[in-house]
Amino acid sequence: MFVAVASLGLAASGCTELDTTAPAAARTHAVSATAQARFGTVDCREAKCIALTFDAGPSENSARLLDILKEKRVPATFFLLGKRHIEKYPELVKRMAAEGHEVASHTWDHKILTRITPAQIRGELERTDDAIERITGKKPTLMRPPQGRTDDTVHKICRELGLAEVLWSVTAKDYATTDSALITQRVLAQATRDGIILLHDLYQGTVPAVPGIIDALKARGYVFVTVPQLLAPGKAEPGKVYRP
Repeated sequence: MFVAVASLGLAASGCTELDTTAPAAARTHAVSATAQARFGTVDCREAKCIALTFDAGPSENSARLLDILKEKRVPATFFLLGKRHIEKYPELVKRMAAEGHEVASHTWDHKILTRITPAQIRGELERTDDAIERITGKKPTLMRPPQGRTDDTVHKICRELGLAEVLWSVTAKDYATTDSALITQRVLAQATRDGIILLHDLYQGTVPAVPGIIDALKARGYVFVTVPQLLAPGKAEPGKVYRP
């Protein structure tokens, strides 16, 4: 399945006044004091944190990716598609949650939300949330709009459904290459503290690149966290858009 995902700059076109919240700002305005996670407590006010995120799964490559993440002890955030993905690989969704990863929504059928009706937007989100909740026992609190395209209508519906929107700061454009070395190079060139890395495990060049990305960033002093950990002790607020 080909999923064309625009770069962040292109995704923001038509949304010139998009109001986003940086992870550091979410932490600064937090009321609570700690953030717990399966992989241990990480305070991103002190640690050099970065979040690894994967869109448009689960896929036939997800089991291998989960093996790598388990071996490296790295948590990730998975923005999952419903049609042909969640419905095809429910056991992988269950495993993601069981192994401490954040399971989130990338809509049911990857429709561009700014091009469909409010009722259709709601359907794309509710159907995916319900499917994830049935499998994991937990309703998602995060979503990523396809191609990063969002607007006030999407924000309003997300707020009503209890979802925060999460964009990204690092893209390898792995949908356009099978060259794992190039994917690795692109990620490392863009990585910064509080960064959110966008990858897609359904493309053949991506999963082979993940061990090298993890090892190189750890060598630079980065600590891998989920998106909620990145915001902690703040919490993602429904209807808000988060981007480094």
